[in-house]
Amino acid sequence: MASMKPLLRPQHLRRVFASSSPSISLPQVFLQSSIRSSTRAASTTPAPKPPQIPPPTPLVPDVPTFLTVIGRGLKQHASKIPDWETLFTLTSEQLRELGVEPPRARKYLLRWRQRFRQGQYGIGGDLQHVEDGVAYLQVLEADPTVSGADVTQTPPKFVVNIPSGLGIKESDPAQLSRVQGYHVEGAKNIVGPYALPLKGSEGARITVTEGMWEDRRGHKIDGGERRRTEVRYKRRIAERREARERGEL
Repeated sequence: MASMKPLLRPQHLRRVFASSSPSISLPQVFLQSSIRSSTRAASTTPAPKPPQIPPPTPLVPDVPTFLTVIGRGLKQHASKIPDWETLFTLTSEQLRELGVEPPRARKYLLRWRQRFRQGQYGIGGDLQHVEDGVAYLQVLEADPTVSGADVTQTPPKFVVNIPSGLGIKESDPAQLSRVQGYHVEGAKNIVGPYALPLKGSEGARITVTEGMWEDRRGHKIDGGERRRTEVRYKRRIAERREARERGEL
């Protein structure tokens, strides 16, 4: 019986497998897919917006004044912050490198910085006429002859901010701006935080003062929340001991 020759010889098989393309492992496939996904995500993620720089106000025109009015002794760091833009762009870590300590002082500064961005000022923040840290207030009495005014009632009085060196009569009505947080008592007494009466003339003066916007911290009673129970327990023991010594128990 004649023997059959194989269809493919061994050397033919070796050539076939050698010419075939190498296989790609699953880890390589996942790696390539994740790289493509991260590349697409990086290209579509918007860049972070630069921090908003609010404009200075007449009462707070510069860095030293800002740190002065918010208090907590932060004005000692005024020389470390060169300009207004830097004040509103420094991060907490950068403030730490500048030596603004302790951490609660940095948090307090950042909190007031955000308030200022949002237009949330302290007392006197709405003053429009401030010169060398001083603003002047006077009483503006509504004109009783204006149509619609009730002549039987006392005309309302308002506290307004006037330009330095001018009175209400000399000032343009457009220059007069009402001030929040101040009111009139009696005839023409202006009452409100940091308002000092002017000697020999009507009106009052407000001067930039350290801590005039400061958030007052609460006072710990009996050592604060964590130690309060222990402190009060020891106090009761001491009170009972004293009562026994006096013969009251």
